[in-house]
Amino acid sequence: MDGPRYDTDVDLSNRNNSHTLMVELVGGTKRVLDVGCATGYLAEALTERGCSVSGLEFDAAAAEEARPHLERLVVGDIETMDLAETFGDERFDVIVFGDVLEHLRDPLAALRKARALLADRGSVVASIPNVAHGSVRLALMAGRFDYQVLGLLDSTHIRFFTRSSIEDLFREAGLVPIDVRRTTAGFFDTPVPVRESEFPPEVVDAVMADPESATYQFVLRAVPDDADAAVAKLRADAEAQRAQIAVLERELDEARRTVQELLSRAEDGEKRADDLESRLAGTSDELDRARTELEGLQAHLKELLATRTMRWSHEVRSTYSKLRAWRGFPGFRPSRHG
Repeated sequence: MDGPRYDTDVDLSNRNNSHTLMVELVGGTKRVLDVGCATGYLAEALTERGCSVSGLEFDAAAAEEARPHLERLVVGDIETMDLAETFGDERFDVIVFGDVLEHLRDPLAALRKARALLADRGSVVASIPNVAHGSVRLALMAGRFDYQVLGLLDSTHIRFFTRSSIEDLFREAGLVPIDVRRTTAGFFDTPVPVRESEFPPEVVDAVMADPESATYQFVLRAVPDDADAAVAKLRADAEAQRAQIAVLERELDEARRTVQELLSRAEDGEKRADDLESRLAGTSDELDRARTELEGLQAHLKELLATRTMRWSHEVRSTYSKLRAWRGFPGFRPSRHG
């Protein structure tokens, strides 16, 4: 493996990153064998958490860069070396395969070798790309499977895995995945050259319907397949269920609060509407009464004005004053008279 090509910095604040998830799964103060340790970036993060790390690396130049972060360094090829002879009685709490298994001709044999070096209650932590990611599926629909410098279709990948084939691989190696995590990426956010405009929306939606289609890498912890492993898996499944229930309960509470808020707003709006309707009805009744009274005043004035002797009588002036007072009232229409 070309070491410098895989050199990186581990940003533990980014949880959508395989290195971060592997560090979390390894834990602190463990005896660790980092298979394919490259330049030691993962070993450095693990030693900062109190782990003692040994490294196995094929590329000699990369191995030398990793040496300062390692308790022991072995330069060699895991597929050809005898791990039992190399490490003797040494045992490890965790053996890490970080983006390694997909580069091996026989990953099953490598896992079986590693299993023999596990201490009591030891585990294997691995990160493995998901070849069933939506970007690869869409590229295949378009008739393409183009290798890239890095990523899901890294040109140095020899083997390709899906969720089910990973489980089969570990099971054949006598290991049981008890904690499976994921990093995710959008269909059009990977080095795989696909564009959304190439595909009908219904095709993209159909691929997206598979919940694993957004999984970019699987990051898992596996333990030897025995009674303890079965118990550990049941506990892990129960913990995952509890976590899922907690998430759903939070979502349900939030939905209830939203519904209650909307109902309160609706009730308030209904009360305001009823109040406005009552006020409008009252205003309409008042307007009708005013118009009726106005019509009566206008008729009475017309009768009085028809009598010349009464034109300037007190009654006329009084009626006329009342009419002037109505000028500001809605619906007032002055009548014409000769």
